[in-house]
This record gives sequence, structure tokens and C-alpha cells, in this order.
Amino acid sequence: MTDFEPILAVSALTRSFGGLVAVNDVSFTVNQNEIFGLIGPNGAGKTTLFNLISGLIPPSSGQLLYQGESITKLRPYKIAKLGIARTFQNIRLFGTLSALENIIVARHIHTKSNVFNGVLSLPSAAKEENLALAKGKELLNLVGLSDRAHEKACNFSYGDQRRLEIARALALNPKILLLDEPAAGMNTGEKQSLSLFIRQISQQFNLTIVLIEHHVPLVMGLCDRIAVLNFGKLIALGNPCVVKTDPVVIEAYLGAET
Repeated sequence: MTDFEPILAVSALTRSFGGLVAVNDVSFTVNQNEIFGLIGPNGAGKTTLFNLISGLIPPSSGQLLYQGESITKLRPYKIAKLGIARTFQNIRLFGTLSALENIIVARHIHTKSNVFNGVLSLPSAAKEENLALAKGKELLNLVGLSDRAHEKACNFSYGDQRRLEIARALALNPKILLLDEPAAGMNTGEKQSLSLFIRQISQQFNLTIVLIEHHVPLVMGLCDRIAVLNFGKLIALGNPCVVKTDPVVIEAYLGAET
């Protein structure tokens, strides 16, 4: 549950692509330790909003505040280093690298040693590599993939690749984790396990989680609050009980789901 301390503030955020307004004057806050859901029909602007928060694209107007400081114009690697990590709707693992190597690569954003330290085999570089290795093994164990640490990521099933991508995001030591359709392609049992897993990592790592998800029952059962987008605009915001009975939401998105 949330401690009701805003960690992320989205203020009048707009992003246009030519004549198309993908995100239109959207404002909301996300509280510290909250599990926050973002739903809406296809094309509503959800992934565009994630791309704005993570710095992959700049906003046309508006502002993003993280822990009270503006991140509106920061590059993606700086936002990641500050503590905002994400997964992608289309999985973006390094397929030819092993599961363990995928996680170790992510850890390098927090290392202080440079290439010269490594070439010279300085103790500081060796210590950081050992710490990255230990962290990688710990996270693989957390997601149930420790027995496949040295297997190439491209050989994993879709569900296991999803778990590996979450493990890689956790390797960044985030304070906010953005999950873009984490349950996509999963069956009912896998979705239930995923919901429990998201709660687990939220509590274990003191994480604030924002997730985009089309599976309405998962969102309603998991999230503290939900924001609903439609044609780029925010049409509802509140706890699941309020959102799922909102006539505007039902008309725009839920419909037969209810």
C-alpha cells in the first residue's frame, strides 16, 4: 500500500506527432510505494506516456517531476540512474547474451570503474564485477531462473523472457518500476502468479510500481489507484471501485468486461 507521499508528478503533459496528439494535457501524481495502474483502449497514449516518463521522447509541453525535481529534459540513462526503470511492451533483451549477462549489463550504470580499471585489473574493478555477478544471481533466483543463468536469453519462453526483463530492470536499483503490459501473452494461472510476484517485489524492494495492462481483472485486483486514458486524455482517476463504476470509463473501455 501507499505511504501517500508523491514520488512522481505528471503535470499538463502533452506530446504531439504532427497533427496527432498522443498525450493530451495529462496530469496526475503517483504516491510512494503505490501500485498504480494505467489502462485504456489501444492507441489511448499509454506507452507514449511511459516513453515520456522514461525520457525516450521529449514532451511537446508540460512537466515531469521525480521526487520534487524536474526530469522533463533529461536523457534516458540519467533518468534510469536516478531511479526510474522500465520494461517494454515488445521485450528488449540482448538475445545472444546469457540471462546472467543481461542483468550484469544493467548493473554497469551504477559502477564507478572505467575500461582502464578493467584492463589494468585493479581491485576496485574486480570488486564491482563480483558485486554485479552476485546481484545478478540473486535476481535470477528471485524470478525463478537461477538454473538457466548461462543460457542465451533468445532460448527462453515468452513468459520467462518477461521475468528476465523484470529482473534486469530491478538490477538498476529503481525506486519506480514502469511495467508495460507485463501479463501480455500469459494464461490465467500465469497472470495470477505475476500479480503475486508484483506485490512481492513492491514490498521487498520498497518499490513504487506503475503498470500498463489490458487484463482488467489483474489491474482491478492489484492496483491501489488507476488512471484511464482515452484518445490521449485522462478520463478517470481513482481507486478500482470508483473507476470500474464510472460511466465514462465503461463507455470508453471496459464495456463488456463489466
